[in-house]
Amino acid sequence: MAADEQQGRSYLQRHRIPELLHRLSALVLYHRPDRPREFLIQALEKVKAGRRAEGEYPNLMDEDNLVAMFGLLDVVGQGHITAAQYREALKTLGLTTEELQIEDDAIITLDVFTQEV
Repeated sequence: MAADEQQGRSYLQRHRIPELLHRLSALVLYHRPDRPREFLIQALEKVKAGRRAEGEYPNLMDEDNLVAMFGLLDVVGQGHITAAQYREALKTLGLTTEELQIEDDAIITLDVFTQEV
């Protein structure tokens, strides 16, 4: 891989651009706005405000969706899921797991899942 290409990849990863673009694309597909460019501008403004703690970060899923997702993962109704299931759920949602500090034998309850996701 050329040095310039590696620098470009490093830049994108450092600023989490792929995750941002994935989330924005998911929001557009979920909401299917009549004016997608204006919708994206508004979503980016919400991201900006959310980072400054002045507003709510735009989310694709609400708490009801997270509860339903948890239920799909907790198929036998134990009230918890494994760390591996949790990591896969985060990946499925397009969220990074790189900085996730969780032991492999940890159990994740619904409360933890909905708060953290």
